[in-house]
This record gives sequence, structure tokens and C-alpha cells, in this order.
Amino acid sequence: MRPMRPPRSEQHGQPPVPRPRAADPGAEPVTARGDLRLRLLLAGIFLPLFAAATAGFSVWAADSGPNDMPGSGLLTVLAAVCGALALVAAVDLSVLIGRARRETAQPR
Repeated sequence: MRPMRPPRSEQHGQPPVPRPRAADPGAEPVTARGDLRLRLLLAGIFLPLFAAATAGFSVWAADSGPNDMPGSGLLTVLAAVCGALALVAAVDLSVLIGRARRETAQPR
């Protein structure tokens, strides 16, 4: 049985290389935030888009017959997914508006 060799950094008399550590969780700036204007713009665009898609897929699913393609099941799933995305956009929009109101009410 051969003896195990030491790591390469110790073979040449160099100190072992430290492994990178996770970032210090307290190193982030206190006021670090994402681009709120972009989030506001995207939520404002996609909320009505997903709401309209939800209504459109729901009406299409209600009017589809038993032999129509795509079937009413798929259209209902699409309506539910669009409804969930509209809900996410509405919650994000309300959070952003509330944050903007709090920031304008606070004197700096």
C-alpha cells in the first residue's frame, strides 16, 4: 500500500490555500434593493395582460365543445396559470406602491 501524498500546496512548502467562504451576511448595504421602477413597470404591464389572458382562456374554455382542440381542460389550466401570474403581479404592484408611499412620507 502506497502512503497518501499530501495536498499539492503542502508538497512545495507552501501554506494550504484557504477555501472560499460564504459571503458575510452583514456585508450588504442596508438600503440595497432591486430596481423598483423596473418592477413597477413590469407589474403594471403584465397585470392587465395576464388578467386579459385569464378572461380570454376562461371564455374559450366555456365555449369549447367536447371534440374541440385544444380541449377545455387545457384551456382551464392555462386560465388558472394566467390567473396565478396576474395575482403575483397584483401583489407585487401593491407592495411596490405601498413602499413608494412610505418612502415619500418619510423625511430624510
